[in-house]
Amino acid sequence: MPIRLAAPATIGAAFVALPLAGLLAAAPWARIGGLLSDSATLTALWLTLLTSVVTVVAVIAVGTPLAYVLSRSHRRGMGLLRAVLMIPLVLPPVVAGVALLAAFGRTSVIGSWLDTTFGVTLPFTTVAVIMAHTFVALPFYVLAVEGSLTTVDEEYDVAAAILGADRWTTFIRVTLPMALPGVAAGAALAWARSIGEFGATITFAGNYPGVTQTFPLAIYGALQLNVDTAVALSVVLLVVSVAILFLLRGRWIGGLVR
Repeated sequence: MPIRLAAPATIGAAFVALPLAGLLAAAPWARIGGLLSDSATLTALWLTLLTSVVTVVAVIAVGTPLAYVLSRSHRRGMGLLRAVLMIPLVLPPVVAGVALLAAFGRTSVIGSWLDTTFGVTLPFTTVAVIMAHTFVALPFYVLAVEGSLTTVDEEYDVAAAILGADRWTTFIRVTLPMALPGVAAGAALAWARSIGEFGATITFAGNYPGVTQTFPLAIYGALQLNVDTAVALSVVLLVVSVAILFLLRGRWIGGLVR
């Protein structure tokens, strides 16, 4: 490595590593075992894992067709569609939560219709947590999958059509398998964004233990009362995040890339 690049590279690595090391150094390790056996902590952790997994499933279900349309369609308006889908990447999370309230709150057009017609209220429910997570995580998945699909030559689609395959068969049997590394990477990115989501969740879903209080929200609540507890909970989430990302990279992404 050129010596002139070593210094900024070291600074960048240290900028990420030092706060994590500081968190581990400041952790009250003796209390972590007790926190892990605490029902409130376990409930928040379970709700976080559950909603993040459901979010990834939802993102894959709607994001894969979106990425395919963006990568294959040459119609006018695709640039505008892409721009709209990317807005959550730059939108402050709190604003995302306010936007969800404006669209699906009880006084909104959609929210009032759901309430009067089906008696369904979305805000401040577990479903609202999943909606908030999906809103902020979807662009990460679409970007990854669209990039992967773009590298798949459209001539393979043409060859499959010549051999008699319809568009659905071509997508399932030819295009999607070749884009699986992007799908796996996008799913991992969406999961990571979901599990750490805070602003949109607390705005649209609230912070109700057992219903909408995910682990980041539990850490925020603990920070108002006891810093040591907040640090200990942060270490727990850090360990869980690293463990799951390691499994994702080692078994899914790594295997697909190899």
